[in-house]
Amino acid sequence: MLTILVVEDDPAIREMLRTFLIARHFHIEEADSGQAAYDWLAEKNPDLVLLDWMLPDFSGPELLKMMRANPVQKEIPVIMLTAKAEEKDKIAGLETGADDYLVKPFSLHELSARIGALLRRSHRLGDNARIEVGPLSLDPHNRVLYIHGHQVDIAPTEFRLLHYLMRTPGRLHSRAQLLDRVWGQGQFIEERTVDVHILRLRKLLKQSGVADMVETVRGAGYRLKDPGSG
Repeated sequence: MLTILVVEDDPAIREMLRTFLIARHFHIEEADSGQAAYDWLAEKNPDLVLLDWMLPDFSGPELLKMMRANPVQKEIPVIMLTAKAEEKDKIAGLETGADDYLVKPFSLHELSARIGALLRRSHRLGDNARIEVGPLSLDPHNRVLYIHGHQVDIAPTEFRLLHYLMRTPGRLHSRAQLLDRVWGQGQFIEERTVDVHILRLRKLLKQSGVADMVETVRGAGYRLKDPGSG
């Protein structure tokens, strides 16, 4: 049975989520504060975390930063739950390392669909053959990226995005296509999400001097350039 950690200080919302998710055969653990969640995570690792933005001690994004700094927990899928609906807040949540973002009040059926998609992605990346494009070498089986022969830390969503782009070097992909192939079909995610993760991927590649390999085609989408193709 898969375990979901619900980090939420509102007892009514916790009860609603617990009842709904137990009926869908998940094991539920709960934390009503950032510290309680941090203490639980120090002992165990869930399959997914539902994380409230506003907590009584420290914020959800602060807890998420701690998780992403932990090598064991950096790939655990996290859905941020928040009353903040502004685009800048959504971007801030994604940039912190959240895999998805839901604004309260949200549909439980939409939440269920997003949980299912994230769990499928976290347990199955698809083709596990090693891929090399120019100075990039990606090992999907071990989820490791090498640039110029040096191992580079990369977040789970950026890993999946780069994995897909590296499987089709030189091919142009629209934002909608990337959402379908990387995030999963039927997901209720804004196309702006793709731009956020492309920016994060470029920032990572820039550290090794290869940010220009991810090319923007204005009004059309993105593609990965192969330095050896031309």
